[in-house]
Amino acid sequence: MHIQRHIVQYLHSWSESNDRKPLILQGARQVGKTTLIKSFAKQYAQHIFLNLERSDDRQLFSSTDDVKVIRDRLFLQHQISHGDRVLLFIDEIQESPQAIKLLRYFYEELPELHVIAAGSLLEFALGSVENFPVGRIQFLWLHPVNFGEYLQAKNPLLYEELLKIPIREAAHPLLLSEFHKYAIIGGMPEAVKNFLTSDSLVELDPIYHSIWEMYKADIPKYAANNTERDTINFILDHAAGFLDERITFANFANSGLKSREVSQAFHTLDRAKAIQLIYPVTQTVPPLTQNLRRAPRLQFLDTGLVNHMLGIQSDMLSLDDLNAAYKGAIIPHLIAQELTSTREFRNIKPAFWVREQTSASSEVDLVLVRGGLAIPIEIKSGKKGTLRSLHTYIDKTNHNLAVRMYAGRFSVEEHTTNLGNKPFKLLNLPYYLGTQLERWIDWFIENANAANANESNTPVL
Repeated sequence: MHIQRHIVQYLHSWSESNDRKPLILQGARQVGKTTLIKSFAKQYAQHIFLNLERSDDRQLFSSTDDVKVIRDRLFLQHQISHGDRVLLFIDEIQESPQAIKLLRYFYEELPELHVIAAGSLLEFALGSVENFPVGRIQFLWLHPVNFGEYLQAKNPLLYEELLKIPIREAAHPLLLSEFHKYAIIGGMPEAVKNFLTSDSLVELDPIYHSIWEMYKADIPKYAANNTERDTINFILDHAAGFLDERITFANFANSGLKSREVSQAFHTLDRAKAIQLIYPVTQTVPPLTQNLRRAPRLQFLDTGLVNHMLGIQSDMLSLDDLNAAYKGAIIPHLIAQELTSTREFRNIKPAFWVREQTSASSEVDLVLVRGGLAIPIEIKSGKKGTLRSLHTYIDKTNHNLAVRMYAGRFSVEEHTTNLGNKPFKLLNLPYYLGTQLERWIDWFIENANAANANESNTPVL
């Protein structure tokens, strides 16, 4: 079963560019980097694969800093003639800071050679590279498989329906059903391929157990000392239980650990992309900046891993509305993951909003800047009038547009805030549209502006 990753379109553009630079494909372990590049390499007449976890391949970069010598050795070894269109893929490049350093010389001295590097935990390796080749390389990010990629592999016709604005009535229940399955499976490629082949959830638990154990074995290697390593292991064992709340570092999970120890360990995990710290914003007008003095929430690499750690897959099977899963925390987490998966060029963290007053409890699940507006997004079921935090946000911002994601159908409604009596438009979207959220918000803004223009020559947005 082949899963078409959407960033392959950027690989093709890179390959055809006249100003092509060596490309580093970043992403956490087990998200499919090697599989993607090996599939992409089939378009080349010749390709060379190196894995720097192997000492022989790694030694190639430590024996000389002359990239032309490296090329000639590889061409002779692989019986490649000069003039052929050749892809050089350097996998696990984090194992050799020298190889990272030499990427600039591939760009400057061998621009005809197509070079892609990939690696996990690269943030640690990049920081140790002297004279990092800024401006001489490009970056792409690969994330876990998102719902669009899953759906394209399983049901291409239904995937085409996902791309339509608005969603056809006939497609809605089918999309909702497929998203329900995807929310349980998660986006780790091995698990997705297994499910698409077997249509069974039985084998997913050992797959995710193996993946998580790999993370637990790898990440502590980058700890600064034994205390940090022990703290990282403690967090990996307990953090999933805090998915539904913002965290404090001091005495995290009743550990007795000091705030500084927990903070350092979390920041190491954040760099590894296993568990990221998402700090809130307090602004309602761009630019939005994370407030590092406020308590963060946790964003795990993949919701399927979270489901495994919490042991809730079987419970989710019986739910009609996934907003009820694990205290309402699973779907907001997954939609944040879906939104992040569409950002190929920078690993941009999702933003959520809290009131500036530390004593206030108002909180909006996501805030997304589109068209110069900071659009609030609530992810929950229930009556529109109960979205109190959304009403508070609208009263404070400079526009009148809001989004709710839930298990229901698409609609646009007119409402008035509870306290400020400010009219606003509410776009209701089914929660399977996480990967399409930016497109829908652009459509929402465009249509709201068009409606305002028809009513008055002075837009209110």
